[in-house]
Amino acid sequence: MKVNQFLLFFFFSTVFFGPIAAQNAETLLQNMDVLIAAPKDKDANVLMIIKDKNGIVKEREAVLKQKGKYKKLYRYTKPEKQAGIATLSLPDNVIWLYMPAFGKAIRISLLSKSQAFNGTDFSQEDMSGIPYSDRYEPSLISDPNDENYQLELSPKSKKSKYAKIILTMDKTHYYPVKMEYYNKGDKLIKIANFKYQKQGAYWFAKEVMMTTVLKEHSTTIVLSDVKFDQGLSDTLFTIENLKQEE
Repeated sequence: MKVNQFLLFFFFSTVFFGPIAAQNAETLLQNMDVLIAAPKDKDANVLMIIKDKNGIVKEREAVLKQKGKYKKLYRYTKPEKQAGIATLSLPDNVIWLYMPAFGKAIRISLLSKSQAFNGTDFSQEDMSGIPYSDRYEPSLISDPNDENYQLELSPKSKKSKYAKIILTMDKTHYYPVKMEYYNKGDKLIKIANFKYQKQGAYWFAKEVMMTTVLKEHSTTIVLSDVKFDQGLSDTLFTIENLKQEE
C-alpha cells in the first residue's frame, strides 16, 4: 500500500510540479520584459566606454530613443568619424543599419545580428531591445532560498551564436543583475553586469558592462539625462528618419 502511495505521489509530482516550474520561468522572464518596456517611451544620452586588455580606453557618445517594446533608435553623435551611424529596431525582429559612408539603410540579416555592434562587445541583437521572451525559452535553475532568481535561457532560433544564457534576476523587481553567455561549445564567452536605477515610476539600466572573456575586452554603456513618456512620434522610428543625421 505504501509503495502504491509513493508511486502515486511520484506520478503527480512529476506531472504537475514540472509544468508549474516551467510556467514560473516563463512568467519571470516576461516580468523582466515588462519592467524593461514599462515606459511608453524613453529618451536618453549614452556614453560608451570601450576598454581593451592593455587598458586603452575609447569613448563614444550617442542618443537613444525607444517607444514600447519593439521600436528603438540608436545614433552615434561622437566622435566625428562615428557620428551618424545608427540602428533602428522594429517589430517582427527587424533591424536596420545606417552608415553615412554608404548613404543608405541596410536591413541586417539574422546572421549579421550576432556580429559585434560597431566594434563593441555587444552584438547587433544585444542592442536591439527585442524582448527576451520572444527570443528564448527559459527554465528556472535557482534554489528557492537563493538571493536572486537564476534562469537558463535557450535560444528559439538555431542560428543564434549563443547556446545558452544564464540570467541572474533580482527577486523583488525582476530586473537583470547579470547575464553569462555561452557558445555552442559550452564555453563562457561574455558576461554582462547591470546596474539598475529607479526614476519616478520606472526602473532602467543606468549602466551595463559587457565583457568578452577571452579577449579581456569590455564595453560599458552609461545612460544620462533619461526622460520617460515624452510622447515620441512614430515618425522617429522610420527608415527615412534613420538616414538623417542629428
